[in-house]
Amino acid sequence: MTQNDRWEERCNAIIEYIQVNHRRPSKYKQEDMQMVNWLKYNKKLLHRGLLKEDRKEKLKLLLDLASKYQRVNQYIFVCNTTDDANGELTIPF
Repeated sequence: MTQNDRWEERCNAIIEYIQVNHRRPSKYKQEDMQMVNWLKYNKKLLHRGLLKEDRKEKLKLLLDLASKYQRVNQYIFVCNTTDDANGELTIPF
């Protein structure tokens, strides 16, 4: 098995994991740690410009898929701002 085959296998495994579980691999779960580390390493290579050309497109597709399941803080303070007659914003408390 070549390195390219291994890379493709890992990438496909992570894509399948995201599609089946509807979430990204968690850095807090032991069984997900290898996937998280693989993603981090390949993102670093991509940003440094060291990732091979044939892998760039596939990794970008994977990152786009993963961004759909980006964790959102459920405790964000949402405040409704309204415009006054004077055009000033008011923040209700």
